[in-house]
Amino acid sequence: MSGASRFLIGLAAIMGACGVMLAAAAAHLPDATRLAAASSMLLFHAPAVVATIAVTDRAIIHAKLAVVAAAGFVIAASLFAGDLVLRQYAGHGLFPMAAPTGGTLLILSWLVLAVAAVWPKR
Repeated sequence: MSGASRFLIGLAAIMGACGVMLAAAAAHLPDATRLAAASSMLLFHAPAVVATIAVTDRAIIHAKLAVVAAAGFVIAASLFAGDLVLRQYAGHGLFPMAAPTGGTLLILSWLVLAVAAVWPKR
């Protein structure tokens, strides 16, 4: 397993932990609809990163494209969730269009993963 793969799995673990913390906060705060959406985004995409790296290391899909997709999941989910959390707690976003940029990058990352699955491995 490469260093990049280990790094991405570590980031996915942090994403999962943050997703659980945000879900707990959303459950205990009166108006935390943004936190629920942010936790869902992190909790859905953290396993996607781990699964992508796992199938890459088993040479099931094209490795370089899969690593790009996994990195895209991490960056995009962080943008999306970070923007929603800042809006909840600070009253402003990460930067203008951060959540839509994260959402668009998530879509592109899933499409890159689809291409990695059908691209010849050699």
